[in-house]
Amino acid sequence: MAYLRGRFRAAVDALEHLVGGLGTALLALGALLWAVVVALICLTGLGQRLVPGVLRMLRSVADRERARLSRWGTPIPPPGPVQEGLREAARDPFVRREVGWVALHSVIGLLAGLVGLALPLYALQDITFPLWYRLISPEDGAPGVVWWRIDGLSEALLVGLLGVVWLVAAIGFGPALARVQAWPGRLLLPPPPGIDLSLRVATLTATRAAALDAHALELRRIERSLHDGTQNRLVAVNVLLGAARRAVRRDPDRADEILGQAQDAAEQALGELRTVVRGILPPVLDDRGLAGALAGLAGSCPVPCRLTVDVAVRCAASVEATAYFVVAEALTNVVRHSGASRVDAAVRREQGLLLVTVEDDGRGDADEAHGSGLTGIRRRVEAYDGRMTLTSPSGGPTRMHVELPCGS
Repeated sequence: MAYLRGRFRAAVDALEHLVGGLGTALLALGALLWAVVVALICLTGLGQRLVPGVLRMLRSVADRERARLSRWGTPIPPPGPVQEGLREAARDPFVRREVGWVALHSVIGLLAGLVGLALPLYALQDITFPLWYRLISPEDGAPGVVWWRIDGLSEALLVGLLGVVWLVAAIGFGPALARVQAWPGRLLLPPPPGIDLSLRVATLTATRAAALDAHALELRRIERSLHDGTQNRLVAVNVLLGAARRAVRRDPDRADEILGQAQDAAEQALGELRTVVRGILPPVLDDRGLAGALAGLAGSCPVPCRLTVDVAVRCAASVEATAYFVVAEALTNVVRHSGASRVDAAVRREQGLLLVTVEDDGRGDADEAHGSGLTGIRRRVEAYDGRMTLTSPSGGPTRMHVELPCGS
């Protein structure tokens, strides 16, 4: 049952990929046709002024595909502004690769998207056909690829059986079609090998700086927590013990009362120490795993929280701690700032990434510049070479999506 549920979920995800890829394929086809028209005009010497617009259009369409593929797998960095001149663009390896991608994706992406979209539509149409076959006359025939005459329920049920075949094909071949559709983009849209290395060095330098910043912020947070909380409690314990020592001979009852206060202060200091330790690496992750730790967060959240966790294999401890931190901070923001009536949190592992999504139905307008903890989340995520996307229009909903590399 779990296998079938996984296959169905993969087919639904593949359908979403195919629909998005169909959109970029139509854009690529339009860009290709316009590029051919401009090239023909250039043969007459009149189309030189149109070339920069064509190059910008190619880059815009290619960047849309880069963004789409980055949402479903390994991020593809955009190359930046396109060269305006024809000669400069001809020497630009990014432009050459984008031209090849447009030619391939406008054919392969379009065909894969149409087939991937047609399979579930045919399945839905044929499976439901026995419910509405009486609405069409036998002379009109059946919809789709059905070639036999429909004279009664038995023939209509055969069409329904054909719909089951379409559904099985959609579930079985949908993910493969999505991979075929993404193949031109994965092949041609990343930077060329030599440029990729330099970009990777720049990316690692930025993430290293983010990791150092996140480490420094974490140290300041721990120091502030110890200084403002635990240290004050321990000072109070020391003062109370001194007072109890002086009072033990003169007033034993008073000394007993002071010792009780000292014990309470010591217990509070221990509780605050446990809180600081849990903030560094929550022990509940070792005891209950990521799913159990997040279930504890969702259960203790004042706003009703629906949690979905689909992580079959344990990730690295640092990755799980980061995911736990992201969900904890996000739920804290929901409670403090959003005014939401519900929140949905989902964590799943897919293609070497741990995906964390938190969405609420609050008032929206979440802004990292307003000190709501979002900057800390982003820095901690980027320190692990991850990505965070936040959408929060006025009136809601607010959706935070985090991608953390966790190996294959």
